[in-house]
Amino acid sequence: MTLFRTFEDMEVWQESRRLSWNIREICKRPAVQKDTIFTDQITRATRSISHNIAEGCDAMTIPAFIQFLGYAKRSSAEVRSHLYDALDEKYISQNEFNELINQAKKICSMIAKLIHHLQTQDRRIPRTVKDHTVGRRNEVTKTQDPTTAQ
Repeated sequence: MTLFRTFEDMEVWQESRRLSWNIREICKRPAVQKDTIFTDQITRATRSISHNIAEGCDAMTIPAFIQFLGYAKRSSAEVRSHLYDALDEKYISQNEFNELINQAKKICSMIAKLIHHLQTQDRRIPRTVKDHTVGRRNEVTKTQDPTTAQ
């Protein structure tokens, strides 16, 4: 895990800023500008990712940082949902959709890895692991070796 002192140093914040720029460029297109509700929603959701990462980075505790990263992760999912709307409305091409969805998924994955890392740093926080076979989260106690958790 790369060390950082400020949110500007964080790769995930930098990537979310690039996504925000890409989304704002799409929202400048004449056809998209007419859909003010869509542009407002996707812009707010996209900006929320980087803003919550920044706010969490300045939090005074690891649990608070994790909480804000959770907000950022959920905002990333919201952006992905809006991208399906953009594709359906033909605001973006299939290629643009694929690139932006992959960018949002990458950010989501980066946030998840950072949350996991922070959870391992603070032994008071139970670690959560997503069970991909059933789509639910299972608690893993901190006394378990995370590499052997099922």
